[in-house]
Amino acid sequence: MSSRRTAFLIGLIGAGIQASRAPAMHEREGAAQGLNYVYRLIALESPGLNAQGLPELIAEAERMGFNGLNITHPCKQTVVPLVTDLSDDAKAIGAVNTVLLKDGWRVGHNTDWSGFAESFRRGLPDVALHRVLQLGAGGAGAAVAYAALKLSVERLAIFDVKAERARALASKLVERFGESRAVVAAEIESEIVESDGFIHATPTGMANHPGLPLPASLLRPELWVAEIVYFPLETELLREAKARGCRTLDGSGMAVFQAAEAFRLFTGISPDVMRMRQHFESNS
Repeated sequence: MSSRRTAFLIGLIGAGIQASRAPAMHEREGAAQGLNYVYRLIALESPGLNAQGLPELIAEAERMGFNGLNITHPCKQTVVPLVTDLSDDAKAIGAVNTVLLKDGWRVGHNTDWSGFAESFRRGLPDVALHRVLQLGAGGAGAAVAYAALKLSVERLAIFDVKAERARALASKLVERFGESRAVVAAEIESEIVESDGFIHATPTGMANHPGLPLPASLLRPELWVAEIVYFPLETELLREAKARGCRTLDGSGMAVFQAAEAFRLFTGISPDVMRMRQHFESNS
């Protein structure tokens, strides 16, 4: 008789997640794998919930029998002290987007970085990687920066409106990858002129955070642009970049590949990634 678990209760904690495509991707893939797989949204805008209550939210999830949680903005870094163990990648990044809950243990993983890396390899396989500017040093930004250096970006300049956050991330990356691989960008304008590519890793452009993260006039045809926002799929940044002849990468690949790896961690089963992509696209 098989001892393989067939029922899973998973949640997503974060702000602005009402339109998330994660439930469709996870639940439909679970059904295709013959699992009773339930994926619930735990939106921080709900009455009585907020980011400050994250410790109690995780404890309540444990009490209710959740097998795991995905964690998104703005909790990817604040969740780190709340787990009992970290994967090597999550420890190096300093951010967690996937937590396994079992027998009183909370094991934090980061699938954002591998999701972005796989999407980038497929979507922008032959672009120049000498100098790259990244905007955003939060939880997702930390994962994407880690991925960028794993992808062999020679010099990553990081800008964040919270300068200390950019300094902390650059310092962590230098410890891991070596001197000069990551630096803090004093400002965007002078740095982007010298860059081969631009990675956008802030919430700007999301349905509830509309707008451009930088002046459109800074975009030029030689610059490639990678976006992590996927709702909407074509952000204002990507629309402007395409209009100016830039090669672009939208956030859908990162969303799908990080979800596929999270599914594998939650269930121990390797999902059909292309099927998960179809689930994602059918929910667009």
